[in-house]
Amino acid sequence: QVQLVESGGGLVQPGGSLRLSCAASGIIYTIYDMNWYRQAPGKQRELVASITRDGNPTYTDFVKGRFTISRDNAKRTTVYLEMNSLKPEDTAVYYCNTEVRESFWSDRRGYWGQGTQVTVSS
Repeated sequence: QVQLVESGGGLVQPGGSLRLSCAASGIIYTIYDMNWYRQAPGKQRELVASITRDGNPTYTDFVKGRFTISRDNAKRTTVYLEMNSLKPEDTAVYYCNTEVRESFWSDRRGYWGQGTQVTVSS
């Protein structure tokens, strides 16, 4: 079993910054792309940013130039989301997501974290 634990959310004023972290733990043979999603009240969950095993990032248009996704280079099991120039519309619960193989013989399986609340308000 694999667990994803997010941290770093909170209340911030418009224009401020936050840094989210997500650490994967458990039985991990291979871990694949790591992703950040978010879900605002009354809206569908949406992809924010992704990073490959090799550290190549991609971003959704609405966060380009403001958010930076990164990953630890050693075990590749921790992903970060640096969020700058935050706007009220960035308010949402942010979720970490990845796929893992727990052994050479096992299939890829998806996991989600419990989410961390980000509120941007004056």
